[in-house]
Amino acid sequence: MRTLFEQWAGEQCEKVVQLTPSGSNRRYIRLVGEHRRCIATVNANVEENEAFFSFASQLASRGVRVPEVYAVSADRTSYLQQDLGDTTIYSYLVSRKASGVDTLEDMRRLYTRAVDDLYHMQTVLSDLDYTKAYPRARFDRQALMWDLNYFKYYFLKMVYAPFNEDDLERDFSALADYLLRDCPWQFVYRDFQSRNIMVGPSEELFYIDFQGCRMGAPQYDLASLLFSGGAAVPSALRAELLEHYLDLRFGGIESDIPSERQQDRRRFEQKFYGYALIRILQALGAYGYRGYFERKELFIKSVPTALSNLTSLLQAHPLPVELPALNAVLRYVCEHDEMVVEEGKLSVKVFSFSYKRGAPIDRSGNGGGFVFDCRALPNPGRDAIMMGLTGRHTEVKEFLDSILEVDCFFDNCTSLVRQSVLNYTERGFTSLVVCFGCTGGRHRSVYMAERMAAYLKAHFSCRVVLRHMEQNYW
Repeated sequence: MRTLFEQWAGEQCEKVVQLTPSGSNRRYIRLVGEHRRCIATVNANVEENEAFFSFASQLASRGVRVPEVYAVSADRTSYLQQDLGDTTIYSYLVSRKASGVDTLEDMRRLYTRAVDDLYHMQTVLSDLDYTKAYPRARFDRQALMWDLNYFKYYFLKMVYAPFNEDDLERDFSALADYLLRDCPWQFVYRDFQSRNIMVGPSEELFYIDFQGCRMGAPQYDLASLLFSGGAAVPSALRAELLEHYLDLRFGGIESDIPSERQQDRRRFEQKFYGYALIRILQALGAYGYRGYFERKELFIKSVPTALSNLTSLLQAHPLPVELPALNAVLRYVCEHDEMVVEEGKLSVKVFSFSYKRGAPIDRSGNGGGFVFDCRALPNPGRDAIMMGLTGRHTEVKEFLDSILEVDCFFDNCTSLVRQSVLNYTERGFTSLVVCFGCTGGRHRSVYMAERMAAYLKAHFSCRVVLRHMEQNYW
């Protein structure tokens, strides 16, 4: 990268700064010389890079504020682009909030500008060349199904949500049919959200990470901005911004007698909430993959906001299409996922699990907690009568209750857990994980998890979430 920089800048690179990884596999590096600076991007996916180069040129030629591409390596796997600084709408609001500022007016001002820019893009970018779009030129049925299955495999399965595969696929198909009916096929940015909008020195907005541009429904980008899992746009402001966009696109509603334009406006708004649902599910899939699988804390911490958005959306704007399996699984993740916490209150997640499958993932972003190995305790599963039972059955509990070493083991566990609960409560922490494992995750671990949950509920005011991973019970 230094060589590419020096060829472009005509001077030596004096400083190299690795930037914080994003939600992709691309690497970003700030290169600084005496007089010139830039952002170097390294990405082995040449097709994605070619899409970025194509759209950067086309968007800039139509007056959209995007970074200039300065130089590209011979193998097309790295390139230099304009350095727009470090301040996104998201980071700007986070910084202001951390300094004690009420950010509502800041958010209203910046988001209104972003909505204005989005409508401008959708107006002036009607004739883009999508031949280099990646991975496809349209946000069509196939793309919708990719997003929905991303949610299924990287979120639902990661949080152990129960669902019937056939029934869920049927609902996915019905949702895609509804959303794509009469689609206008306009410009779609694809990831139009607060972390991809840079704030310049005069609060001009610049747009990055647009390599996913394609044709699709205009509601999608608006939903991406207003329902972003990280930014937490208040519902009243979200409604205000939606009305602002609708006024730009359709004009205001001037009478109680619906004109054809007003009917179009209402149909657009109804589809908007459908695309908001798609966007939230796609984001949850990304958070599951980048957070739970790759263990990136930023994405794990975005899950509660996304679930809050999902809950409010389902309550306020049900779709006019029957989706029984999808609605059931969405209610499940909103009501039962252990990431749902009460602000300012410690939530203790107690798990039983099988060592054959491994300990559960800590989805709080804290990286883990207590894991107690129950395999040294007497195993009720060796008894023919108790073999088919679990640690929740009376026979198993009475058997383990009668053994002194089981009591000693539990006392040692409670001593450690109690210390953490008291300390975490005093320090205002919101999450603690306590896991009990045994060979099959059926008897000893279940018994201990039940006993620990009962102990915590009896002695502390913390919220207790109990899950038996092998028993599919919580």
